[in-house]
Amino acid sequence: MSGDPQIERLVYLSILGTVLIGYFLLSGRAGIGTMLRHLILWALIITGVAAAYGLVTQTGTFATHMQQSTGEAVELQRGRDGHFHLTAEVTGPPGAAPQQIRFIVDTGATELVLSKADAERLGFRDEDLAFLGTARTANGVVRTAMVLLDSVQLGEREDRRVRALVNEGQLDVSLLGMGYLNRFARIEMTRDRLRLEY
Repeated sequence: MSGDPQIERLVYLSILGTVLIGYFLLSGRAGIGTMLRHLILWALIITGVAAAYGLVTQTGTFATHMQQSTGEAVELQRGRDGHFHLTAEVTGPPGAAPQQIRFIVDTGATELVLSKADAERLGFRDEDLAFLGTARTANGVVRTAMVLLDSVQLGEREDRRVRALVNEGQLDVSLLGMGYLNRFARIEMTRDRLRLEY
């Protein structure tokens, strides 16, 4: 389901409420055959579980981020962890297959930074990386290797030959820093939303 998050949440809550009311009404009725009543109750339970899962996923308990693309911008909703997450289609070395890479938007990072795991997925072999640079992180100083990404596709925007750093340390998710964010015409941040205009 896609569209307005508030409408989606209302739909899921309505389904869940209907299921719960139906369950309590049917569970107390003795006039319906036992077998039929049990079948209906199980159907209501399954529907309720599906609606609850949809509600929890849509509101972000399981979902890591919400990302919407229009013809002129990408809009992000802040995750429950307090960060803005986004997914971009990234091609590593020329000729490599594009991969969906998940990033945290990090305005404190100077460059686009790849975790070692994401760099490997993109086709950068560990033995080909020259860890000549250093970066100061929350976990201390780590070594970095510079790479050139063939392309980064975010929404309808595609950038070619994008510079990135591979972090040799323990980085769980790649970072989208200012080196890439400065390519956008405008960055607008409110309390819970981030808008990147092409």
